[in-house]
Amino acid sequence: MTDVGFYHLQRTSLEQALPRLLEKVLDAGGRAVVKAGSDERVEALNAHLWTYGDRAFLPHGSAADGFAERQPVWLTVGDDNPNGANFLVLTDGATAANLERYERCLDLFDGNDPAAVAAARARWRACQEAGHAVTYYQQTEAGGWEKKAEA
Repeated sequence: MTDVGFYHLQRTSLEQALPRLLEKVLDAGGRAVVKAGSDERVEALNAHLWTYGDRAFLPHGSAADGFAERQPVWLTVGDDNPNGANFLVLTDGATAANLERYERCLDLFDGNDPAAVAAARARWRACQEAGHAVTYYQQTEAGGWEKKAEA
């Protein structure tokens, strides 16, 4: 089964946290699919990942860019995995029909939005019921992550 980490964003936005988490995935030798809630969000994240840091480079792409098999990070709204990723990153409350195809899933949700928190709790329960290992990480004051619960 898949290890699913729920990342409770409280101190930073998705746009601030996502690049750092993706850098860790790539540093570990992984590849990632990032699933967003809309095509517009995919393109916004695609643009952001090119400009998030002055000295940072995060190779990535989306359907608009093509060459999926060459992209270590692929942004999509679908359940496709054209780059052979072993990590799945869910944003915007997105869910995955094929979670078991990944070694690890990172579910990032806005902890300042009560509806997003309630939806994340429902996804946690669904992952548990499906037999996945689940871990809850809460953002620290410094913007890092602290493990708070696991099942």
